[in-house]
Amino acid sequence: MRVLITGGLGFVGRFLTRRLLEKGHQVTAVDLPSAAPKTSGPYSYISADTTLPGQWQKALSEQDAVINLAGASIFKRWNPSYKKLIYDSRIKTTANIVDALPNNSGFTLINTSATGYYGPCGEQILTEDSPNGSNDFLAKVCHDWEEQAHKAASKGARVAIARFGVVLGASGGALAQMKGPFSLGLGGPLGSGRQWFAWICEDDLAKAMEFILADKNLSGAFNFCAEPVVNRDFAKTLGRVLGRPAILPAPSFALRLFLGEFAGVLLGGQRAVAHKLLKSGFTFDYQNLESALLHLLKK
Repeated sequence: MRVLITGGLGFVGRFLTRRLLEKGHQVTAVDLPSAAPKTSGPYSYISADTTLPGQWQKALSEQDAVINLAGASIFKRWNPSYKKLIYDSRIKTTANIVDALPNNSGFTLINTSATGYYGPCGEQILTEDSPNGSNDFLAKVCHDWEEQAHKAASKGARVAIARFGVVLGASGGALAQMKGPFSLGLGGPLGSGRQWFAWICEDDLAKAMEFILADKNLSGAFNFCAEPVVNRDFAKTLGRVLGRPAILPAPSFALRLFLGEFAGVLLGGQRAVAHKLLKSGFTFDYQNLESALLHLLKK
């Protein structure tokens, strides 16, 4: 299958590219100027700002599917201009993809979203049918992002929405940032530690993407997350795997002081489950957190 990945040079994009190439797919990555990864197989790279219309859109007519990963990182202190960047980088890229899709092509669009779609929901178990948390900034971003992607259906495309939990990977992302302090015994729960933590191992993320690409009957939203845990249990498990104590909490007031509004994301959380993926026959290789961490930290 010919697959174009927007945001293809990011943490998830690089890992997903390698996996798709290993499975015999042809991959075209589109991203801002950067060092393209060393790969073997049918791979090409287009340097472009996908929030702007341009020559990169012509490549869409040569593909069977697009996986849209493009979007500015949320893991920074937010101010009004950065919140606009978070929003525009997602909505404008998706609009440009939809505008460039050929009509009645049987195209597949897998568009990223996040479990932040639901907003902070406490103990509530969240499936794909749970409502949008419309009063929350990230929930609004995810809602509008998904709505933009669904417009591709009017052109005959199959649209699937991948609502990511926190992606745990061997060479980047949240785990790479946490490994240092936890290895020194400086890790611990965030705030009360009672908030739910939705996560997925990078291997299962790639496997789920392949699963949806292969089954033309699958569409709509899918929670990309394994068995959720509360934050204090995540910290305890990571500390145990690293052989270090994980008892130093990061107080809520300190997180809010240093991270501002973004701290609410870390202190909120979602108890999201992959109901639709599992019902469709998908199986996780790393459903349990400890097995996922052991696997990733051995890589």
